[in-house]
Amino acid sequence: MKELTTSPFVDDFVFLEGPRWHDGKLWVSDMFGNTVYTITTDGQRTAMATLPNRPSGINFMPDGSVVVVSMADRKLMTLADDGSLSEYADLSGNLEYDINDCVCAPNGNIYVGTFGYDVFAHQEPKPATLTLVKPDGTIQTVAEDVHFPNGACITPDGKTLIVAETFVGRLTAFNIEADGTLTGRRAFAELGDYTPDGICLDAEGAVWVAAFENGEFIRVLDGGEITHKIDTGDRRAVACNLGGDDGKTLYCLIYDGNLDDIPEGKRNAIIETATVDVAGAGSP
Repeated sequence: MKELTTSPFVDDFVFLEGPRWHDGKLWVSDMFGNTVYTITTDGQRTAMATLPNRPSGINFMPDGSVVVVSMADRKLMTLADDGSLSEYADLSGNLEYDINDCVCAPNGNIYVGTFGYDVFAHQEPKPATLTLVKPDGTIQTVAEDVHFPNGACITPDGKTLIVAETFVGRLTAFNIEADGTLTGRRAFAELGDYTPDGICLDAEGAVWVAAFENGEFIRVLDGGEITHKIDTGDRRAVACNLGGDDGKTLYCLIYDGNLDDIPEGKRNAIIETATVDVAGAGSP
């Protein structure tokens, strides 16, 4: 296993999620800062929109529009160039608890995860679902008994969805059928004590995983072999994405503080970078 180190990039956020590389910039959601940002390669940030119900996953649609998860009201919102927001899809009639990360397929289908229980009230965990939102407005459940579905990615051919099941230490893969439904569920990687949060795909089909409770970013092959590791020390590894001019910069979203500080708005979230050997595959 190869061990990598990170370098500081930017700081001064509350709690970051949903990193995406798009058109030469890193997009991130400051979930508890209620803001979506873009960040240039030299670290200049621009606030793109404010989402009072906590932003998370970000989607770049085939028509060029941007669709962002609004967690607490369980909606997907279209973000216009001027920062205004309009409703893309309302999942509140389908899902009882907060929605979370998501991934957009090449055809514009969006797969959305949900907590499945009230995490912030410390309820007993229970299985959740994956929801498909089609460009025509169709909303349907496409997977059940998913344990805290979190980060997700889709292979470039649009045929395989991989999702992190955080609290059972597993990456799970599904076949994507022509109608967007999911079949052939299997374990992509059993990760043991690792708690996978945000993930991204590289050009060799490996998945970079942010292991939240373990404070590590790991690169995992189909079958479970771990080839690379980044140890963040006593900090939490939240999410990651590959980008940069050659696609070989791993942007690592890290939380460096006490989780009890988050509701108070303390700005303990940072981004660090590592240089990797294999470029990103553009998902999520």
